Amino acid sequence: MELDSIQKDALSEFGNIGAAHAATSLSQMLACPIEMTVPEVQAVDIAEMYNYIGSEISAMVVFQIQGEVEDGGYIVVSMPRETVIRLTNQMLGTTDIDREIDEMDRSAAIEIGNIMISAFLDATAELLSIVMLPSPPALAIDMAHAAFASIVAQMAGDVNDVLIFNTVLTGDAPPVYGSIYMLPNAELMQQLSLMLQRLMEPLV
Repeated sequence: MELDSIQKDALSEFGNIGAAHAATSLSQMLACPIEMTVPEVQAVDIAEMYNYIGSEISAMVVFQIQGEVEDGGYIVVSMPRETVIRLTNQMLGTTDIDREIDEMDRSAAIEIGNIMISAFLDATAELLSIVMLPSPPALAIDMAHAAFASIVAQMAGDVNDVLIFNTVLTGDAPPVYGSIYMLPNAELMQQLSLMLQRLMEPLV
């Protein structure tokens, strides 16, 4: 899917509203002010995803998109190892970042991913008038490209496009980074395109 400038603006608006919802929920969870922004949005062919994913160890929290569009595709939160550990430390009030991901980090990654995606998809009802709900989450921890390859292997063949929302979380601690990958099926992608186009019509 090739995005024109209007579609990119619409997706950025969608991403930042979703990020604002997620930041509010994360602030409550972490008991400190958090701001979350989406400085970059991209739409790429799923066959080219490997050009946009690194080889660092990451936690990927995977959800199936449900709601008004049955089996609408998938949405994935990807957090590098350092991001997961920093967020766990912030939850627990600890400071050790030179460690491997442990069970506490796994639980935190799932909880943070669940909060982020639930809040992110809540924004779709507000902005796009379509209800998308996340399935229970699944967690994969591996080199990012290997984890993503495993995820893609389990998908139906009707997912062609990936929407990438690169995120930045800022607060009292140093900024942490991650990405949200939205992999809509062909039907949902068409609906999103039409709704985003209608959203931006007043600005054209």
